[in-house]
Amino acid sequence: MRRFDDEDLTGAEFRECDLSGARLVGVVMQNVEIDGLVSNLTVNGVEVMPYVEAELDRRHPVRVLIRSDQPGDLRRAWRQLGDDWVTTIERVRCLPEGSEHQRVDGEWSMVETLRHLVFVHDSWFRRCVLGLTEPFTAMGLASPFVPHQEELGLDRSARPRLDEVLVVRARQASEIEAWLAEVTPEQLSQSAPVPDDDRWPPYAKGRSVQQCLVTVFNEEWEHHRFCLRDLDKLMRK
Repeated sequence: MRRFDDEDLTGAEFRECDLSGARLVGVVMQNVEIDGLVSNLTVNGVEVMPYVEAELDRRHPVRVLIRSDQPGDLRRAWRQLGDDWVTTIERVRCLPEGSEHQRVDGEWSMVETLRHLVFVHDSWFRRCVLGLTEPFTAMGLASPFVPHQEELGLDRSARPRLDEVLVVRARQASEIEAWLAEVTPEQLSQSAPVPDDDRWPPYAKGRSVQQCLVTVFNEEWEHHRFCLRDLDKLMRK
């Protein structure tokens, strides 16, 4: 265990760090931002995550639909997620040319974010929900820690334009929409037909179809939130 005593970490940035089990005792934390997979967070003796989750649900009711086990709710959630992206893409088209490729604070650009969602679709919907084994879409963008990306079919040298990515996204959205139109609650509860090999994602085995689908929906919602955050910063420049 690493221990930091009487350290000045003012302005420090922790990116892609695992802080599970960390204890911060006697610290001064003012104007602090935490963004990530956070659970069981206790601040001054109070478990705060139930309050955070409830507030996020209040602000974004689509989150409640995403967690539903009813196909009708999931169809509504998917339409809402798609409508939100349409509005955001229209917004970025009003910004100076090239804004869709601009990174903010080291985060993915809008185009890179959409390319990552192409990869998420191939990973968690086509592979885990549909059980397909075909190569991933070449323009998809995986996180650096994903192994053997070339073997998956990814082209890490790809630099597609926004409209090229949107064509792929529209095709993938139609694929999910058609599947949701026919799925039943019983099918959602079944074990996901993840191919029996060691390809990405390695931790999908044992999950239900619904759990894999929820991963797709959550990624769509979270990355849209990140994109809005960065667009706000771009517009303030």
